[in-house]
Amino acid sequence: MIIDLTNTSSSEIASALLQARRHAGSPAMGMVGTIVVVVDEASHHDAMKAANEAGREHPSRVLVAILRPGRGAPGLDAEVRIGEGIPGEAVLLRLHGELAKVPESVITPLLLPDSPVIVWWPGGGPKVPADDPLGRLGRRRVTDAAATRRASVDFSARAEGYQPGDTDFAWTRLTPWRALMAAALDQYPTKVTAAEVVGAKGNPSADLMASWLACNLGVPVEQRNSRGPGLTAVRMFTPSGPIALTRPDGAVATFSVPGQPDRPVALKRRVTAELLSEELRRLDPDDVYAKTLESLVEREKLPAAEKTTGTAKKSAATKASVAGKKVAAQAAAPDSAKKAAAKKSVAKKSATKAVAKKVPAKRVAGKKTASKRAAKR
Repeated sequence: MIIDLTNTSSSEIASALLQARRHAGSPAMGMVGTIVVVVDEASHHDAMKAANEAGREHPSRVLVAILRPGRGAPGLDAEVRIGEGIPGEAVLLRLHGELAKVPESVITPLLLPDSPVIVWWPGGGPKVPADDPLGRLGRRRVTDAAATRRASVDFSARAEGYQPGDTDFAWTRLTPWRALMAAALDQYPTKVTAAEVVGAKGNPSADLMASWLACNLGVPVEQRNSRGPGLTAVRMFTPSGPIALTRPDGAVATFSVPGQPDRPVALKRRVTAELLSEELRRLDPDDVYAKTLESLVEREKLPAAEKTTGTAKKSAATKASVAGKKVAAQAAAPDSAKKAAAKKSVAKKSATKAVAKKVPAKRVAGKKTASKRAAKR
């Protein structure tokens, strides 16, 4: 059921929601929260689709706010949708003129009572989400640093203004990567001497992954650029060899551990609806994300000479890898080295004996030649 409202108000929208719910035969609300989506006109369709797909796992009231500030008269147009494949309720709000500068005045009366509010900015979001008028309403504030042109600059600003409840899809995309790398160290406990992160240029997930490794392992982390898509490889270098997770095609990754055969891992790039569903499962503050952001800010403040980023002739990761291979080769073939040393020793003794035999023979031949010369005289 779709109800179009022109030049309306929040109270009329709430009445339309109640009327549509009764018409659909479900007067009781079975929704677990409110998702507030702040988008522009061009991307509102994809954002609403992703929110509705995430609502199949978490039925919610979706409020899509399209802000249209300008010199025109303030106004509010709405479109109420219930049923027709929508698991909860969806309201499309278009705020015109001065009303677009105070969207919280329209959104607040439409929030579900006694339920969490998740605010999502698909197009990047403000520099400090907690200071945004709509961000103050949310228990969870979701941004996407990869959606902005200058992702690294905006991401640093968000890191400095972090508040509990902030999160970013750049961090959500790393969940399976972090899980696999942590599981590798649990199954094969060893000392990590260096690490390497490879991803597309300007990818904020690569910056977060490098900061997470540096924060938790306390080792130098090198960042290298690739053609993508997204994050393509993460390697942890150990004395026995590298622990690597490589995904060159964005679908299937290869998991490598020293002394074990390579294993394929399903690691496809997830769509927006899957990322949003993951964020809706957890509404408490993410302490690991907060520590990673602190490490990211400290990493950005380091001078260029102290950073192990880019392509260096002899990076810390490469040195660790070479050292690890040498140690592994020595540990794998100690008997061969001993046998080679023994053969060299035997060869030296044989050469010494041969020289000793040749010298007396030469002396005897010399004596015989001298006696013959004396007899002739």
